[in-house]
Amino acid sequence: MKHTTMLAVAVALCAAGAQAQDVIESGRPDFVESSTVVGKGRFQLEAGLQYERDRNRAGRERVLSTPTVLRFGVADTVELRVETEGRMNRHVGAGGGRSTDAGYGDTTLALGWHLIDAAGSRPSVGLLASAEFDSGSRAFRGEGVRPALRVIGEWTLPNGMALGVMPGIGVERDGEGAGRYRYGLFGIVLAKDFGERLRGIVEVALPHIARSRHGGTEASFDVGAAYLLSKDVQLDAMLSRGLNSRTPDVAFTVGLSIRR
Repeated sequence: MKHTTMLAVAVALCAAGAQAQDVIESGRPDFVESSTVVGKGRFQLEAGLQYERDRNRAGRERVLSTPTVLRFGVADTVELRVETEGRMNRHVGAGGGRSTDAGYGDTTLALGWHLIDAAGSRPSVGLLASAEFDSGSRAFRGEGVRPALRVIGEWTLPNGMALGVMPGIGVERDGEGAGRYRYGLFGIVLAKDFGERLRGIVEVALPHIARSRHGGTEASFDVGAAYLLSKDVQLDAMLSRGLNSRTPDVAFTVGLSIRR
C-alpha cells in the first residue's frame, strides 16, 4: 500500500461524512488510546508530525515521522483502523560519520471494540486488537506480522478530570531469522479540562516491557494538551522525556484530528 495514497483517501473520506452531534474523542496525542469508537458510518483522521532525539554511547540519532491513523465505524461499538508511522527520516551521527535513511513505516490494521459504557464509578472500557505488517521501507521495516492486544479503561473524576489506564501485550521478533518473544505494555494518563475547549494531559508510557535480551523496557514521561477548534476538529501537542537509556531522550509531536 502506498502511504501517500492512503492519506489522500483518508482526507477524502473524512470530507464526505455526516456531521456528528457530540465532541470528537481522539487517541492523540497521548500513548493511552481512547476506550470509545467513532460510531457507525463515521470516519476519523488523526495525523501528526513527530520528532525524536536520542544521544547515547553509540552516537546521536534524530527521527522525524508523520504518524497517521484512519478510523472507520462499522457498528455503534466497533471500528476498523489503519495506522502507520508514515513518511520517516532518520539521521544518525557516530564516530565522526553521518548517515541518513528515508522511507515509510510499516502499516498496522486494528479492530477497536467499545465494551462497557461509563456509569457512576464504573469506567468506560474498550479493547483494541492490532497486527503490524512488514510493509514499510527497508530501513524501517519490522520482521513479519506483530500482533498486539490492549485493554483501555477510562474513569471520569471530579473537577473536570479523567483517568485512563491501558495494559496490553504484544508479540515481536528479535531480528531477522530470530525467534519471537512476548512483551508487555502499559500507560496511565491523567487529563484535566480547562474550560470547554482545552484539555491538559500528564502521562507515563511504557510501550515496551521486556527482558534486557529482548531490548529491555522503554518508558517516558509525557506532558501535552489538546484544543478543540470545533466539535469535530482537534489540535494537539505533546512533549515526552525518556526515563531510561532505552528510550529517546526527547520527543515532541503536534497533530490534527478530524471527524466526519
